[in-house]
Amino acid sequence: MRSVAVAAAILATLAFGEESARADRVSVSASYVPPGKPGATAAVAVVFDTKDPDVHVNRDPTPRLVLDPEQRVLLDKQPPRARRGGSADVEAAGFYEPGTPVTFAVAVAPGAPKGEHEVKGTVSYFYCSKRDGWCRKGTSEIEIPVAVN
Repeated sequence: MRSVAVAAAILATLAFGEESARADRVSVSASYVPPGKPGATAAVAVVFDTKDPDVHVNRDPTPRLVLDPEQRVLLDKQPPRARRGGSADVEAAGFYEPGTPVTFAVAVAPGAPKGEHEVKGTVSYFYCSKRDGWCRKGTSEIEIPVAVN
């Protein structure tokens, strides 16, 4: 009986749960964008590329970047997340064009050591298949190369 419950839980997670490694559907890359002028905000630019032309990354709910709490190079400067419900309607969700950067505000932490760093983080996002009529949450671990001068 226990093995049936475990199997059911695994199948439910695969069918409806969050997916942490979706390289077969969505690839995620990130880069650091230094501020263009003094006083401007830096950013992490995340690019979502979909492998299937019918799979798209949703604008709503918006993707979210979470920096590794152990790193001491970047500070999160993202505005608080808006309390919107998100859309289960594949057509109404609105999508990012593949390859279009999505930016997240950051700043170099005071006292960050100079030099080249790899800052780890996690990006969560929702993606949908227009053809098959489903949406899922995805998470991707990222490494952001950051040069501190």
